Amino acid sequence: MPLKNDQYNQIIREYDSRRLINKHDLDNRRKEAYHLIPELMTLEEEMIAISVRSGRLALRGDDRDLNALKAKTEELKARQTALLRMNALPEDYLDMQFHCTKCKDTGYIGGEKCNCLRQAIADLMYSNSNIKSILANENFNNFSFRYYGDDYIDESTGLSPLSNMQKVVANCKSFVKHFNNKHDNLLLLGNTGVGKTFLANCIAKELLDKGNTVIYLTAFRLFDILEKYKFGKNEENSYAASNQFDYILDCDLLIIDDLGTEFYNSFTTSQLYLIINERLLRKKSTIISTNLSLPDINSTYSERVYSRIISLYLVQRIVGEDIRLHMAVNGLKPT
Repeated sequence: MPLKNDQYNQIIREYDSRRLINKHDLDNRRKEAYHLIPELMTLEEEMIAISVRSGRLALRGDDRDLNALKAKTEELKARQTALLRMNALPEDYLDMQFHCTKCKDTGYIGGEKCNCLRQAIADLMYSNSNIKSILANENFNNFSFRYYGDDYIDESTGLSPLSNMQKVVANCKSFVKHFNNKHDNLLLLGNTGVGKTFLANCIAKELLDKGNTVIYLTAFRLFDILEKYKFGKNEENSYAASNQFDYILDCDLLIIDDLGTEFYNSFTTSQLYLIINERLLRKKSTIISTNLSLPDINSTYSERVYSRIISLYLVQRIVGEDIRLHMAVNGLKPT
């Protein structure tokens, strides 16, 4: 189901504004470059003139002269690049700069929504999640192993908390590296405060930067949306819930955080199976974080849910002390 017109127009206006800013920035860069290196303007005028002549020759089918003009244009471009380098300017200084190079800030590629537009729509519908501001701090650049001890061996993993976390982080980075080819899924297990949500956000940041669409939802928020979609057909917010449901199924990565903290019943069990199974069928990746153990997942959400997870998710167990509690007790700040 499409967005409401006012919602869609809001996003498209942002794309229009983005292109105007791009053009304004390019004009300023050209003025600066032409003032610094007057020869650049002469080269630009020559290339424009050649482009006009090439268009006329193309209409007449004159390939021989077209090739000569193409060679001349390449010669002029090489001279332009050399002048930019000599004056310590980037080679693309006179080119339009885009936020999204795939669609050139139009939102569409060949009539299909670009990933950046799909993410913009998702961001609009999930604006309350505040995920973008969170990812400014919670990313691999800010991840620290300092909170994971190396002075004992955990029985469940056979490794120290530090060695285990190093292995988990390596697997998460591999998940990101092969994301578009393998369509893997992750289950992050561990007690409260060991870094499950932080790690999921690290992955989200990497994939968003690569142009993938990511939706982060707590389990409570997810099932609230699903309940509105299922039972609120005549309510005012049912339209939004329908759109949200579509994106939950179709986004490149869905993060379900804190599974088990919601009020679970037969409805949540059936809906969790629907989401997991449908996304598997669509080859869309999902990350689930939970404080529950594997036996708890089995007893709480049914054998069908457990079977899908245990067979088709890479289970990553995180062990260690509660980082938030440790920081609070020792007066530490995040690094």
